[in-house]
Amino acid sequence: MPDASPRRPRVLSGAQPTADSYHLGNYFGAFKQWVALQDDFEAFYFVPDLHAITVEYDPALLRERTYVAAAQMLAAGVDPDRSALFVQSHVPEHAQLAWVLGGVTGFGEASRMTQFKDKSAKGGQDSSSVGLFTYPILMAADILVYQADRVPVGEDQRQHVELTRNLAQRFNHRFGETFTVPEAHIVKATAKIYDLQDPTAKMSGSNASHAGVVDLTDTAKQAAKKVRSAVTDSGTEIRFDPQEKPGIANLLTIFSALTDRPVDDVVAEFEGQQYGHLKVALGELVGDFVQSFGDRTRELLDDKGELDRVLAQGAEQARSVAVPTLELVYERSGFVAPAGSR
Repeated sequence: MPDASPRRPRVLSGAQPTADSYHLGNYFGAFKQWVALQDDFEAFYFVPDLHAITVEYDPALLRERTYVAAAQMLAAGVDPDRSALFVQSHVPEHAQLAWVLGGVTGFGEASRMTQFKDKSAKGGQDSSSVGLFTYPILMAADILVYQADRVPVGEDQRQHVELTRNLAQRFNHRFGETFTVPEAHIVKATAKIYDLQDPTAKMSGSNASHAGVVDLTDTAKQAAKKVRSAVTDSGTEIRFDPQEKPGIANLLTIFSALTDRPVDDVVAEFEGQQYGHLKVALGELVGDFVQSFGDRTRELLDDKGELDRVLAQGAEQARSVAVPTLELVYERSGFVAPAGSR
């Protein structure tokens, strides 16, 4: 049954290593929140490399991107002494639990997942892998194997958390209380960062053009240039209006997020000034931020041995929770326990 011993509530989240770097949107939309959650939650943060192979990929590139992902999570402030930071494939219980959950998931239920429909629509279902189709079931296993109470996600992932809740409740009903039923943890105050060239689309590494994406590995010069080249709106007044002025609103949001100041304060600072003044000032801020972040990331990547040690420590901590969960699931599922383990 769910762990009944006194403990802090658990939180679980991950970010796929499918690009050469995370970007500014990842930092403010996820990592900054992860760091804050470490204060009140028993946190499990991971690099979902198993999820990354559901589409065509290069093995050598995946391996390097996994290291970069871990280094950037650490650079963002994930503390391995307060959180378990690990690589998904280092904890085999994720995949083992996913297979069991597949047995209680309806085909129609899985077919309705919008992310699969969106991704398969681009290349056609015949070119989509079974792994992409069952991705939400593995995500459910990621969450349930740690008896997580909360899952920090964006609105686009809420459907997957609902599936996870349904599977947990279904398994509990059929086989007895086994899983904690998690809640989506959507932070209302999270800064939503949009593409600098298309401020109606969220900043994403998968965007066709990368000109509007500020990578956390960009140099200060590269980042500042992207900000100065950002698309703005008609008129000259600097005000926060996401509907009428999405370009300026996006720049103000980034400025506010980087300085931890209310947007209204930023608007007041630039009252009566031209768009160019805001862009130059923000470009310097963003440039300084990514330069510092990049220096810390490169420092971590220069010592792969220490990164391996941190990830091994995180996997050990993760398995201390995942193994008992899977053992209980196997027992409830009717599997014969290996000799010597009874």
